[in-house]
Parts: sequence; structure tokens; C-alpha cells
Amino acid sequence: MINKRIAVIGIPGKWSTEVLADHLEARTGYRCVVDMAEVVLELDTGRLRYRDTLLNALDGVIIKKISEAYSPAADDRLRMLRSLEASGVRCFSAPGQVGRLINRLEGTAALASGGVPLPATRVTESTDAALDAIQAFGKAILKPLYSTKARGMVVLEAEDGIDVNKQKLKTFKARHGLYYVQKFVNLGGQDLGMVFLGGEYLCTYARVADDTSWNTTIHSGGQYQPYEASPELIELGRKAQSCFDLNFTTVDIALTEDGPVVFEVSAFGGFSGASKGCGIDAAEKLCDHVLRQLEAGQ
Repeated sequence: MINKRIAVIGIPGKWSTEVLADHLEARTGYRCVVDMAEVVLELDTGRLRYRDTLLNALDGVIIKKISEAYSPAADDRLRMLRSLEASGVRCFSAPGQVGRLINRLEGTAALASGGVPLPATRVTESTDAALDAIQAFGKAILKPLYSTKARGMVVLEAEDGIDVNKQKLKTFKARHGLYYVQKFVNLGGQDLGMVFLGGEYLCTYARVADDTSWNTTIHSGGQYQPYEASPELIELGRKAQSCFDLNFTTVDIALTEDGPVVFEVSAFGGFSGASKGCGIDAAEKLCDHVLRQLEAGQ
């Protein structure tokens, strides 16, 4: 038994949160799942409390999920965890790195700056400029800056006409405020999730769409399948995740007629795809990685 007290920042009752807590408890004898909605930051003392637990007294925390859905409020929760990190508690991954990926624009801008191939993308507040992008792309996806699993995304086609698309854009802007317009990429019915632990490649799985959705997410009926990635593809995934300093992540990659493109790097990574698609217990491996880091004082 390893004498370390490590909490999981996540969603109580959710499989990915609880399975990680299970592994930590088996190795350390300590179990604590933290719901950020109940955390109190004392600005005068710098202490963070979750119910009866003083988080500053822990050896570390693993940030598995910051909230049920991405939103600007998630940034505030990460700022609270930065206070915890500043007090000397190790956070896996660092809140500052996670925060770069909560906002879609910041995350993909970092990938673009790193020379990672992405679908053509336009970001603007101008409805006319967004319409021009749709016309140029022929078919586009309008994406909220804060979302996961394709929630809130809208597919727009130039052939629907300017009036129809203008109305859809205005409806979207009223809710989200900014247009993130990305050229529609034909996925061929699947995309890939490439898993990395501590910057090292673990495995790749495919998400295969059903016949009723344009996207491959499990939320929309997709299914996980194993996939044997080529060395070149693995190197692309490695390059994408290296734009950030994460302990565990998944890189979303699509294979297009013009070559592979990266959609995003996950702020947290997923255990389910690695388990169902690759037969790998990524939660166990992350637990072991964190314990090694803490034991080594890294």
C-alpha cells in the first residue's frame, strides 16, 4: 500500500471518475471524489475545502472532469485549482494546461501555431464573414467554443442559400456570441482517438458512426473499434499532444482524401475508448503514472 492521499476531481457517480477512484483506493487505501460545485476557496487563506476535506493537505489531485459540460464556468473552477497547485499540491494535469483546451479557440490556435494540420477554420463575430466562409467551404460546421461530443454543433451548406444560413447564424450568435466556422470534413464514417499517457503513445481506437448521424461520437450512436495506427499517424498524434503538457489525453484525428487532420486534443482524455476499442485499462495506467510521479517527487 502506497501512503499517498490523492483525490479525483470529477463527477461523482460517473464511470470514468469512479473507476479512477477505485484504482487509487486499491493502491493507497484512500478514496476521495471531489465535485467542484461544492468546493470552497478561501481567498484570505488560500485554502480549498471540499466538505470536510482540506484539499491543500492532499498529496495530489487528478483532474478527470471539471464539469458535466464545458462552459466559461469551467475556467473559474480551473482558476480555483490553480490556487491549489500554487500551494504545492500536484495536479494531474496542470490546471493551466487543461484550461488551454476547455476553450476550443485557444486549443486549436495552439495546434495551428504548432504546425499541426487542421480543417480550414474561420473565427469571427461578423455574420457576413461567416457567410463568406460557408460559401467558400461549400459545407461547414458551426462549433460552440465550449462543447464536447459535438453538442451544439450545426452543419451549414452553401446550397441552402444565404437567407437560410443567415438566420441560422444569427440564432447561433444569440446564444454563443462568436462564429467558429470549420470546413466540413468527410470522415468516411469514422475518426480516430489516439491515446497518450505522460506524452507516450498507448493505443488508437476508431469511432465508427451509425447511419443516422454526420458525426462519430458515442453520444450520437457511434461505436468503438480497434485500429492499428501507422508510425506516421502516431507521430502526428504525438506532435499534436506535445503542444500541451498533459498527463493523459486523447487526440482526435480524421483521415481525409487530402491526408490526416487533427480535430482537437482532449483536455481530459477518455477511458472508455481505450477500454472498449483497445482492451486497455487507461484509468489503471494513469493511476500508476501519477503514483510514480509523486514517489519520484517529479
